[in-house]
Amino acid sequence: MENADIKYLKVLATQYPNIAAAATEIVNLKAILSLPKATEHFITDVHGEYEQFRHVMCNGSGAVQRKIEDEFGSSLGIPEKRTLATLIYYPELKIKQIEGKLTARENLEDWYKVTIFRLIRVCKNASSKYTRSKVRKSLPKDFAYIIEELMTGRPDVADQEAYYNEIINSVIHTGRAAQLIADFCYLIRRFTVDHLHVVGDIFDRGPYPHLIMDDLMKHHSVDIQWGNHDILWMGAAAGSVACMCNMLRISARYGNLSILEDAYGINMIPLMRLAMDCYQGHTSKTFNVHVRDDDEEYDRDFAELDAMMHKAITIIQFKAEGQLIKEHPEWDMQERLLLDKIDYEKGTIKLNGKEYTLNDTYFPTIDPKEPYKFTQQEEDVVERLKNSFLGSERLQRHIRFLYTKGSLYKVYNGNLLYHGCVPLNDDGSFMKVNIYGKTYSGKALYDILEHYARKGYYSIDPVEKKRGEDILWFIWKNKHSPVFGKERMATFERYFINEKETHEEPKNAYYRLFEKEEIVDKILKEFGLPVQGAHIINGHIPVIVKKGESPVKCGGKLLVIDGGFSKAYQQKTGIAGYTLIYNSYGLVLAAHEPFTSMEDTVLNETCIHSHIVMEQNVVKRKTVNDTDTGKVLRENIEELEELLEAYRSGMLVEKF
Repeated sequence: MENADIKYLKVLATQYPNIAAAATEIVNLKAILSLPKATEHFITDVHGEYEQFRHVMCNGSGAVQRKIEDEFGSSLGIPEKRTLATLIYYPELKIKQIEGKLTARENLEDWYKVTIFRLIRVCKNASSKYTRSKVRKSLPKDFAYIIEELMTGRPDVADQEAYYNEIINSVIHTGRAAQLIADFCYLIRRFTVDHLHVVGDIFDRGPYPHLIMDDLMKHHSVDIQWGNHDILWMGAAAGSVACMCNMLRISARYGNLSILEDAYGINMIPLMRLAMDCYQGHTSKTFNVHVRDDDEEYDRDFAELDAMMHKAITIIQFKAEGQLIKEHPEWDMQERLLLDKIDYEKGTIKLNGKEYTLNDTYFPTIDPKEPYKFTQQEEDVVERLKNSFLGSERLQRHIRFLYTKGSLYKVYNGNLLYHGCVPLNDDGSFMKVNIYGKTYSGKALYDILEHYARKGYYSIDPVEKKRGEDILWFIWKNKHSPVFGKERMATFERYFINEKETHEEPKNAYYRLFEKEEIVDKILKEFGLPVQGAHIINGHIPVIVKKGESPVKCGGKLLVIDGGFSKAYQQKTGIAGYTLIYNSYGLVLAAHEPFTSMEDTVLNETCIHSHIVMEQNVVKRKTVNDTDTGKVLRENIEELEELLEAYRSGMLVEKF
């Protein structure tokens, strides 16, 4: 045995000092390997829509309802099961509603008893995949003893019946029944979904990304694959001016500037002053705020001011991006240098040999001789906004969480998760991309981009940090970026040119080729996965159900789980998003109808109507042994068996 191995065994021996301890742990780990695989929940493209996100999280994309159905079957009627499900989703609101209806004390106590008994059964069912130790660690502190006794007790056994019932009666009589019920509900949801995958775009046009981030930071087990809009916010928080301007422009476009102020404390006054000084009375309808007619939260009194701020930050964005493009000619983005292509006297621009008339020709802050240079006031605005982003404690906390839990891709339990695409050439080969003088493609491209994305936020070397900040913008907008995946982002054309032909943004070849099995297999191999049994879980691509599009690609090897969480997309897609459940029996892909409101769900016991789009069942039920955790446990078992042999051979001496 090598010296290094002996040293490692000596370290391991401090944790397992004798044969009994090592053998007990081997027994424990081998038993865990035989447990059913826990449930994973996949969501993507939430786009700041908090209420819908929260509801999908509460019901586990139907997984909670399936637990209730599994446990009670036909022994409970549909109305009772619906009430129980709604209670588990929104315990405090539902309890308050029930308590308001059942004014008689006896009736309310009866409801408490019946409900607690039912929740115990569902909780036992949901926790059956886990070890007693894991269940115990998950119990809420205030009720840990009580819940453990109720879940492990046997009320059907005469010796325990009185004890069991007295626990419940005492909880009711001490006025703690409502809290116990709520804690049971949260516990059921936690046991029902063991791990959450967010496959990109927490941020975008929706108004409440901060609330989504707050919830995710409380989640017991989550990973995130960065989407293009997440990258934009990460870049803004890191100090990238180009990312910050893009993010502010999108926020202005969808009426969310006030939320930036209220939620993150971003000081918008400098931008407001610039807008009023330079653009008052000179904004075209292009810069009108895009809010839904039913949006009651947006204050329309600020619409004109927001339009001015929208235009002001848009012009600053084009200047900031122009500076970056000139700084990085290797990124091949010269065609996006458009401010110097404008004929400011004629109010036209020449693109691809054709002249177009601009629909807005008022550019008071652009010097035609130096169109990408900030005015002194713009420079001051940029600096103050940047400091505000860097100094926002809540924003920085959220972005650090994105970096800690996130990555550009994830290989997890035999599936490859990413947002966007793997950049391909027309012939299906991996696109080669120049990043700071070296060429990368496929998995290596993801790895180097993530490497620099982290440097952009964390590096203390100013040169490396600047490189990282620039890469964050590259990931947002470059045609070679995995999370963008288009030939160009035609932002200028969409704002200033009416002709639709200029608005086109051709997609990467990936989107034409991902139905071909050889392409999907090639990608799986590139990321170290087998071609049989593995899947690609793909966010970012809206599935236009109205046009007959399907989220199931390549015979089920690639699954697209975007589809319209964002209300702005729902008219286009025809649904309110796809989510995926991966449990011990296989994969379940569900499509969801638009969510009305939490109040409607509680009051009328309505849930988002969902239907199963695809169900892939495995031949043999998957266990922990089939997962990434299982691989780690098997390695631990091998090490413990070596330790056991070392004790028995006399190489190491037991301690007691």
